[in-house]
Amino acid sequence: MIYFMKQTRNNESSKLLQRMSGDKSLKIGFIVNPIAGMGGRVGLKGTDGVLENAIALGAKPVAPDRATEFLRKLKGSELVVEVITCPGAMGEDEAKTASLQAEILPMPSKSRTTAEDTKSAVKHMIHSRVDLIVFVGGDGTARDIYDMMRAEDGLPVLGVPSGVKMYSGIFAVNPSEAAEVVRAFAEGTAQITDFEIIDADESSIRRDRFSIKLHGYLKGPFVPLYLSGSKQLSPETLDEHENQRAIARFIVEEMDPRGTYILGPGTTVRCVADLLGVEKTLLGVDIYRNKSVVKDVNEERILKEIRDFQKTWIILSPIGRQGILLGRGNQQISPRVVRKVAKERIIVAATRGKLQNLAGNVLRVDTGDAEVDELLRGYMKVVSDYREWRLTPVK
Repeated sequence: MIYFMKQTRNNESSKLLQRMSGDKSLKIGFIVNPIAGMGGRVGLKGTDGVLENAIALGAKPVAPDRATEFLRKLKGSELVVEVITCPGAMGEDEAKTASLQAEILPMPSKSRTTAEDTKSAVKHMIHSRVDLIVFVGGDGTARDIYDMMRAEDGLPVLGVPSGVKMYSGIFAVNPSEAAEVVRAFAEGTAQITDFEIIDADESSIRRDRFSIKLHGYLKGPFVPLYLSGSKQLSPETLDEHENQRAIARFIVEEMDPRGTYILGPGTTVRCVADLLGVEKTLLGVDIYRNKSVVKDVNEERILKEIRDFQKTWIILSPIGRQGILLGRGNQQISPRVVRKVAKERIIVAATRGKLQNLAGNVLRVDTGDAEVDELLRGYMKVVSDYREWRLTPVK
C-alpha cells in the first residue's frame, strides 16, 4: 500500500494573514508529549503501553530536548510569536529552559502524562483561537491530536519529530526546520495542505509484523524539503525484489569475513541477511558476525557486544520517500554508536525505485545529536544495484 500527501485548494493562508493583520502576533499552541521516543534506543520500537519497560531498561526522555531546540530556534527567528502551552513537562518547562515567555493553560501539572492530557490541551487551544498548533511527539501523538480535531476545520498543525517512528506527513524533518516552517507560515509563503495521519501498530511491530493504518488528514503548513512527508512502502513487485537481491549480492561479496555488521531494519537489509544464511528481525536492529546473528539489539547491547568498532560496519536502507537514514525506527543505532563506527563504514542500500522517489532527491539524518548529523552530511555512496553506486547528498 502506498500513501500520498493530499493537497487541498483552499484559502487558509489568506485567512491567517487576515487574522494577523496589523500588530497581532502569531499565536502558537505548543504541546509536548514528554515520553515520546523513550522506547527507541532501548529497542522497544515505540513507547505505547511499554513506558515502564522502557524506564526499567534505562530509557531517558527525548522530547524535552527536541522541544527546547525548536523553541530556541523559534526565539532566534525574530518572529513576533505568542506561545500558549501546557504546564510542567508538556511545554512550560521547555519554554523556561529556552528563556521564552509563554502563557500556561489552566490544566493540572502531572509527573506522568497520558493521551488524554494531549487531547485536553488541544481542546483548550482551540478555545483560545490559536493560529497554529505545534506538537512534539510521534505518530501516536499526531493521532491523539487528530482525534480531537476531526470537527475543527482549518486550524493547521505541525509536528516536531520526537517519536520512535514518524510515518505521518505532518512532521518537519527536525526541530530546527520545524521553526523554519513556522517562519514561512507566519510570512504567508507556506501552502496549507492536508497531511496523512498514519500510525503503526506497535504491538505488531514488536512481533516483527508491519501494520499501519491511515486514520485521516490534518491541515498543516507545507514547505518543500522542510517536511519529511509520509512513509512510502516498498512496492511488492518482481523488479523491486530482483533489485534488492542484486544489491544484497554485491554487499555480501564485499563484506569482510572477519568484520562485524550492524544490520538496520527493512526488507532490503533483510535480503542481505538471507544471502548470509541468517534470520534477522525485519523491523529491528541485529548484529552479524562469524556467520551468526545477535537479534533485536538495543543501544546498550550494541555497545556491549562489539569490542572492535574499527572492524565494524553499519548497513542501512532509507525510509521510503522520506529518505531518512538515521533517527526514525532505528534509534538503537545511536549517535554514540555512529561515532564509534564512523561515516566511512556506513553502507547505504536503496533500490533504484526508492532513490527515484526520494523527497527532494536527498537522504536525511536526524539522530538528535547536531554534531553527528553534521558529521554525516555531505554525500554518501548508495548501493542501488549489483556493482552500482550512486553518490547521493545527505541533508
